[in-house]
Amino acid sequence: MTVALYAFTCGHLTMPFKSFLEGEEGTLKVPVPAYLVVHEKGSVLFDTGLNPHAVHEDARYRGQVHKSHEFHVTQHELLPARFEDAGLDISTVTHLVNSHLHFDHAGGNQLAPDVPVIVQKRELEHAREAGLPFGYVAEDFETGQSFNTITGELDLFGDGSVVCLPTPGHTPGHQSLKVATDIGQFVLAGDACYLRRSLDNLHLPRFRHDEEAMLASLRTLRDLQQRGATIMYGHDPDFWKDIPQAPTRLG
Repeated sequence: MTVALYAFTCGHLTMPFKSFLEGEEGTLKVPVPAYLVVHEKGSVLFDTGLNPHAVHEDARYRGQVHKSHEFHVTQHELLPARFEDAGLDISTVTHLVNSHLHFDHAGGNQLAPDVPVIVQKRELEHAREAGLPFGYVAEDFETGQSFNTITGELDLFGDGSVVCLPTPGHTPGHQSLKVATDIGQFVLAGDACYLRRSLDNLHLPRFRHDEEAMLASLRTLRDLQQRGATIMYGHDPDFWKDIPQAPTRLG
């Protein structure tokens, strides 16, 4: 069975460096990724980037996000344009998986309006409880789409090729996605692991929901890496500058 994996960089954010690695000074400009997994039984969109309102100087939307964040995104970098340029059709997406519901991971959910959102049950509960002070913009994920809330792992197609993997810590319901392709396994880490240095040194960001849970998730990712998986770091600018972009297959 052939499983195709495509990567998209959907704009960038500039944020305080300490948001990614505790103790660092200054700022860091980071990519905002999304992925498409094409399986014979369906197509999976993993994370959806930024809300289209972030393209324009939309004071209402941007005002809901932390004042220290700078947006760098154009209409051409949003998912519909990225899909079109890659010769792909966003209307063929059958599964939408969010690593978590922060504004830079669920902002484009509305772009696949008829697709249920697969999210950990605890994440949806937390997003609704925590709200804006903790990075959750309601209009990003309260879109009228239905939710398929899960607890624990979920094998999307029943063959082990595309599996939701709980990796809590950054948020209480964070999940990553394991994808088995012809050339090996990839783990789409999301914010369980921002940077290569996060995993190499178990160096946490300044802000995290649960320190011990995040360290445990990093150890899970490290174990998968040691067994041959390629870890797709969530926001590593050095790592992402060499990542093939759709329509070139990543795996």
